[in-house]
Amino acid sequence: MKLVVAQMKHETNTFSPVPTPLTRFGTGGQLPLEGAAAAAAWRGTGSALAAFLELAEEAGAEVDLPIAASAWPSGPVHDAAFEHIASRICAAVAKGCDAVLLDLHGAMVTESYEDGEGELLRRIRAIAPGVPVGVALDMHTNLYDAMGRHATAIAGYQTYPHVDMHGTGLRAGRAVLAQLAGRARPTMAWGRQPMLPHVMRQGSDDEPNRTLQARCKQMEAEGALAASVFVGFPNADIEFAGLSAVVVTDNDPALARRWCDELLAMAWRERERFVYRLEPLAESMARAQRLAADKPPGSGPVVLLDHSDNCASGGTMDTMTVLGAMLDAGLTDAAAFAIYDPEAVRAMAAAGIGAELTLPLGGKLDMPSIGLKGRPRSVTGRVRRLSDGRYRNFGPMAKGEHNDMGLSAVFEVAGVQVAVISDHVEPHDLAAFTVLGIAPHTLRFLMLKSRVHWRAGLRSLAHAVVECAGTGVCTSDYELLAFKRVRRPIYPLDPM
Repeated sequence: MKLVVAQMKHETNTFSPVPTPLTRFGTGGQLPLEGAAAAAAWRGTGSALAAFLELAEEAGAEVDLPIAASAWPSGPVHDAAFEHIASRICAAVAKGCDAVLLDLHGAMVTESYEDGEGELLRRIRAIAPGVPVGVALDMHTNLYDAMGRHATAIAGYQTYPHVDMHGTGLRAGRAVLAQLAGRARPTMAWGRQPMLPHVMRQGSDDEPNRTLQARCKQMEAEGALAASVFVGFPNADIEFAGLSAVVVTDNDPALARRWCDELLAMAWRERERFVYRLEPLAESMARAQRLAADKPPGSGPVVLLDHSDNCASGGTMDTMTVLGAMLDAGLTDAAAFAIYDPEAVRAMAAAGIGAELTLPLGGKLDMPSIGLKGRPRSVTGRVRRLSDGRYRNFGPMAKGEHNDMGLSAVFEVAGVQVAVISDHVEPHDLAAFTVLGIAPHTLRFLMLKSRVHWRAGLRSLAHAVVECAGTGVCTSDYELLAFKRVRRPIYPLDPM
């Protein structure tokens, strides 16, 4: 038995000014890994790709891994990057195989295609019409019909933060391997609801998504091969952005349809609970100070979430609004992770550890899609530490995966340790802090450019959490996003 196993992952924020060339899909600005090098890098990690490799080994299958390409979210994927990745996967399929297992995202938009995953699957199906194709997708999938038509079995993450990527690969892969062994015949139903859940209300620890994902697990316990609710990625102005569901059954299309419709109806009934309402930033700062004043000795920091500028949702990670509010409010015994500013890092590295500098920090990138110009802030501080920015995740999310935030520095400004980085990473893992010599549990305040993923590795440290309405293309204020392509009417953009 021969399996083609591959990865192509990108969540596209169509409002983001951050470009997505091919090198963004590799580590440290390199091309994405292929073949044995890819297998060595991903084997044993918490990814769906690692799960596919394990299943293949258990089955004694020959594996062709043409490419493993994963990029931090950003603007539309360059056509040349998509063609590079897709062509390698399709060439492997064309050489012949018994099945294809794909670790995809589900919200890739390219310069030419609103549905990058659907286009890849369409090409694979044109080459190998009868070959089973198993697909693992992110919970933030924006589902298009081409994904459902051309895949044999789809499984989506059931947790946000995504701590079940590996388990999702097992669910998708096992359905396909069962078909190859003659033990199952996957039948699939899918559908959408006209709703754009706010990301800040999508956490699987929170309602209503907690109940939706629990029902998916219950369906699987009752016999579904896979049941998935995709809350969707709303910072993408494409036709089918929003919530959807897929259910895979064993040779029972009517049951798949009934269960899928049940999940969609559940979500629609709870649509108002997916709406996020922002708190003014000044109120957030005042509340954070009150929470810190009541903090018991030895407890963890008050976490301030700069959720409008999260690179894991395509943010520039260089807006200074929330950090500036912290400095203006005089918050000390604090850290901020992170400001993306390669130019500032180079200046700090040239000056050396211990040097005092005054420089314009952040604000280097304009955001024309939401009418914002980059606004650097002049700050004076001391270079405390320098790092190459390379680390391996502790987990539980993406456990064992390598990250590279490039040349990085800790710049202490008025009692705030500011992590300044040269490549985008989201702070969802403690390893991102240890590589910089920052101990979050010892601090009074911790600012994170994150929405929900920070909970995976850092929530247990927090004394309290304050969600701060900053600025950026990950904004939860839909009035700032000029939606032109998304289908209408859609809730909550329209009264429904």
